[in-house]
Amino acid sequence: MPRATISRRAAAVTPSATLRIDAAAKELRAAGHHIISFAAGEPDFATPDHVVEAARAASLNPGNHRYSPTAGLPELREAIAAKALRDSGADIGADDVLVTNGGKQAVYEALQTVVDPGDDVLLPAPYWTTYPEAIRLAGGNTLPVVAGPASGFKVTPSQLDAALTDRTTALVFVSPSNPTGAVYSPDEVRAIGQWALENNLWVISDEIYQNLVYEGRAMSIAEAVPELASRLILVNGVAKTYAMTGWRVGWLAGPPDVIRAATDIQSHLTSNVSNVAQQAALAALTGPQDAAEHMRLAFDRRRHAILEGLSAIPGIDMPTPRGAFYAYVDVSNLLGLTFDGTLVRSSADLAEVILRTAGVAVVPGEAFGRSGDLRLSYALGDEDLAEGLRRLSEMLG
Repeated sequence: MPRATISRRAAAVTPSATLRIDAAAKELRAAGHHIISFAAGEPDFATPDHVVEAARAASLNPGNHRYSPTAGLPELREAIAAKALRDSGADIGADDVLVTNGGKQAVYEALQTVVDPGDDVLLPAPYWTTYPEAIRLAGGNTLPVVAGPASGFKVTPSQLDAALTDRTTALVFVSPSNPTGAVYSPDEVRAIGQWALENNLWVISDEIYQNLVYEGRAMSIAEAVPELASRLILVNGVAKTYAMTGWRVGWLAGPPDVIRAATDIQSHLTSNVSNVAQQAALAALTGPQDAAEHMRLAFDRRRHAILEGLSAIPGIDMPTPRGAFYAYVDVSNLLGLTFDGTLVRSSADLAEVILRTAGVAVVPGEAFGRSGDLRLSYALGDEDLAEGLRRLSEMLG
């Protein structure tokens, strides 16, 4: 009789490195250590009051205690379509939107919808840790396209062209970027969108950090290349802009056949997203934006602080982050050195020594497809930010 075991598909999935490191930092805190965590991409702010109040009112409405359409509440889908037109230049209707349980589910369902087993998916690196796992779960193969600090961690059409295969079916495009904070210029977005159009690829554009930009705005690929609309899937959500990571409301928007297929998948996965959380997301999108702007300005202040602090440490190369809330630094000049009696051979080694010696949690570049880097989130309180930078300077300076 064969031995019962988990599937090869499940065994191949690796846990989120960012969440694992953040959990390690929390365990050390629980043990009495004063740990400063730059690991998790989560705003330290509370969800805006008017959003919480909308959820409170929604929880008292019996209409929200029942199943609702799998694709999402009609009024929320209308609000998402309006946002897509306003911020992305995408002329879509409510029927072109599927509300999901966070951005991760949107990424997963988009890939499940357009990727067949054996298909190749182009993925600019450094990349968010979930993308290659979601590609793998769809049966696809990840083709990393690596960009370094010299280019601001942004890939070019020539790099994409060099990585293209006859099995390539999709490109994952992210601007502003997690983990680098890079924001592609309008000309750069236009060039990549035109390249994807000419090569008849699906483009999955993750715009979750779209409203967290500090110099100008982030042009959507939907606006840059409108002709791409029939092969473009936009992924977004309320988590980052409105400090709603725990509410789990995201969405994907795209061609009708994609939305229908993804909705069918979701009908068997989770059915509708929590109605109370959807009502909160509706309030976030349609209500006052003062709190969101207050958070954006705070992140900008912290961005300048972390840029100043890290740039003063010898051996660190750091392009200016222009979006999201991450500093991504090249620490390859520090490899081969000894810290606290440990010879550091990789950025993973360095992250481990920093946590053990300085009590600071950072995420090594190995988690994002490029060794020799560290990612630090500056979505933490000002006092912790200052103390963490002081510890890093003392240890590495």
